[in-house]
Amino acid sequence: MNEYQKKRFSMQIVKSMFNTITGKKIAVYGFAFKKDTGDTRETASAFVCRDLLEEQAKVHVYDPQVERSVMFMELSYTLQVTPESMPGLDDNLITSPDPYSAAEGSHAIAILTEWDEFKTLDYQRIYNSMSKPAFLFDGRNILDHAALREIGFEVYAIGKPVPSKMF
Repeated sequence: MNEYQKKRFSMQIVKSMFNTITGKKIAVYGFAFKKDTGDTRETASAFVCRDLLEEQAKVHVYDPQVERSVMFMELSYTLQVTPESMPGLDDNLITSPDPYSAAEGSHAIAILTEWDEFKTLDYQRIYNSMSKPAFLFDGRNILDHAALREIGFEVYAIGKPVPSKMF
C-alpha cells in the first residue's frame, strides 16, 4: 500500500462503521510488512493501527511472527507513536495470541498482511464470536469475499468497489 492507500483504507474502516470507531474493538490480522517474515520496517499495518488508535479504537493485533516489543519499536521509530505521545497506547493496542481471540467481540477485522493461515481460518466461528454487524476489511485481497458475505460479513476490499446493498 502506498501512503494514500494506507490513509484511505483507514478512513474506509471509519466511514463504513457509521463514521465512528471510538471504543470499538478492531482486530488487525498481520503486522509484518509481508508474509513469512517478522520484518516490520515501514509496514502498512503501523500506519493503519496509528490511524485507528487516533480514532480511539481498541486495536487487537494478531501476527504469527511479530512480537509486541517489535510493534511498539516500529510505531515509535517510523511514526513517533509512543505511550507519551499517545496516552492510553498500552491499553488500546493489544497483542492477541491467536486470530480467534483477536476477533472475539470485535466489531471489525482488518487483514493487513497476506499470511497464508488467514485464508484457512474458520470464518463462521469468527463471525459467530463478533459483534454485529460484523465488518471485514481485506487490505490484501486474499479472501473469498462472496463466501464471507454468505456467512454474514460486511466485506470491503482494497481496490474493489464498495458493494451495494440489495433491498
